[in-house]
Amino acid sequence: MSNQRPTNPSPSPASGPLVVHHRPGEVEAVQASLDAAMVAAGYSKPSLFAVRLAFQEAIANAFNHGHRNLPPDTPAKVEYRVSPNEVLIVIEDQGPGFSREMVADCTLDENLEVPRGRGVMLIRNYMSDVRYNEKGNRIEMVYRRPNPSA
Repeated sequence: MSNQRPTNPSPSPASGPLVVHHRPGEVEAVQASLDAAMVAAGYSKPSLFAVRLAFQEAIANAFNHGHRNLPPDTPAKVEYRVSPNEVLIVIEDQGPGFSREMVADCTLDENLEVPRGRGVMLIRNYMSDVRYNEKGNRIEMVYRRPNPSA
C-alpha cells in the first residue's frame, strides 16, 4: 500500500486509491476533493449533502468499527469517481469485516434505543446503490443524480 495522501481538493474525474489515516485533516481533504468534483459536475446542494453524509458515515464505520482492534494509525483505502450522472465511492478498511444481516434494524420499535445501525441505514437511504464485499470490509456506494437539476 502506498502512502499517497489526499492533498489537492481540485476536482478530478476519478481518484484513488487514496490511503487515508484516521486524522481529521486527511478525511477532510478527501471530502473537500469529492465536494469540489461534484460541484464541477453540477450537482446540487441536496446531492452534495446526501453524498457527504454517506461518505462521513462510511468512513466513520471503517475507522470506528472496522479498525476497532487495529493500531490507531492503520489506514483505509478510499476511491471515488464523479461523473455527470453518478458518484461512486469505495471505502475499504483493514478490519475483519462484518455481516450486514447482523446489524439490527434501527427503525424497529425494539431497536429505537439501540445506538447502532443508524449509519448503515442512512447510507442505504441516501445512496442509490450500496454493496459490501463478501468479507464485509469494503463498501461501494453509488449516488445517481435524480434529475438533471439535482
